[in-house]
Amino acid sequence: MAAAGAAFVLAACGQGQVQKAEPRGFAAVDTARISTESAGNEWLTYGGTYDEQRHSKLTAINKENVSQLGVAWTYDLATNRGVESTPIVVDGTMYVTSAWSVVYALDAKTGEEKWVYDPQADRAVGVKACCDVVNRGVAVYDGKVYVGVIDGRLEALNAETGEVIWSKVTVDQDKPYTITGAPRVVNGKVLIGNGGAELGVRGYLSAYDTSSGDLVWRFYTVPNPTKQPDGAASDDAFVQIGNVTWGDEGAWTTDGGGGTVWDSIVYDEVNNQIIFGVGNGSPWNRNFRDPSGGDNLFLSSIVAVDVETGKYKWHFQTTPGDNWDYTATQTIILADLPLGEGGAPRRVAMQAPKNGFFYVLDAATGEFLSGDAYVPMNWATGLDENGRPIEVPEARYT
Repeated sequence: MAAAGAAFVLAACGQGQVQKAEPRGFAAVDTARISTESAGNEWLTYGGTYDEQRHSKLTAINKENVSQLGVAWTYDLATNRGVESTPIVVDGTMYVTSAWSVVYALDAKTGEEKWVYDPQADRAVGVKACCDVVNRGVAVYDGKVYVGVIDGRLEALNAETGEVIWSKVTVDQDKPYTITGAPRVVNGKVLIGNGGAELGVRGYLSAYDTSSGDLVWRFYTVPNPTKQPDGAASDDAFVQIGNVTWGDEGAWTTDGGGGTVWDSIVYDEVNNQIIFGVGNGSPWNRNFRDPSGGDNLFLSSIVAVDVETGKYKWHFQTTPGDNWDYTATQTIILADLPLGEGGAPRRVAMQAPKNGFFYVLDAATGEFLSGDAYVPMNWATGLDENGRPIEVPEARYT
């Protein structure tokens, strides 16, 4: 995808082996199909597979013939604003989004337009978007296309026609929430987060029923400012470990505290859990946000919850008491690596967040396995045995 607003594909000069799909209903994607087709001829989900490794198993294009690639077709997305969408390809149809959450369905072979859906988001919402009115893509499941709209709506579209099946407002639209991330879908639930921590909101991840649009569960990433239960999946986690990491004063009690889940949501099939990354605090400076000096869970953390209930399973905080917008909302990748006893496979979650360290965690427990700096940095000298950053004294300058 190019920021200039054009979708394009490349054609190879050589011949490739293409498997023919079995007949099925239009866009008949379910959890089993995403699990088994694994980024073969299709690209059924964000990141290619549930593990989000972004690796294609196709072999027709290789290092010997890649230089022969040429443009097969282009399609004008009619915008000069940012385009950050990952195209989803299902049974020959490509679904891609552009600025203002507009959805396009194209013939993946020819680029011919099948339909366009414009949610007609109020342009005034643009002032709430810290980083432009971009959209990272859609999810496709059970004949529907799911899109998060910049104004906070989550919508289900008919995958064949683009007609709206249901639409739900997922945020308080009087507050500076936005949605720019791509939904993920698993086991009849569509997962969506939100943005807005730069302007003062309280973050959360929500699961909605794919058929009805009803809310199934919600996990807040920052406590209720009263430290009372919300009636949400996150309640027990805050009672047990979260509330004590926040004081009773500071901007977080009125501005929400931040911690939006604006990207980075993966489904771990092995452990039947959702692992997601949490963003920065609001405001960034902890002294203003929460002068008590606590770690402020679950800001800048990787969190795992049960896929069916949203209940807390484990967390790992990459930047305790984040002071610098070191979000942990960057891509999480799951893999089985030879890190177990005797080189046995071990299920891991990996992330390189904005704090400059690359982390490898045990996917079942969140145990810290390793962490290494991937860029030069001056805020920390390394990580301790538990993966906590060793901060330099000058890092917290206020």
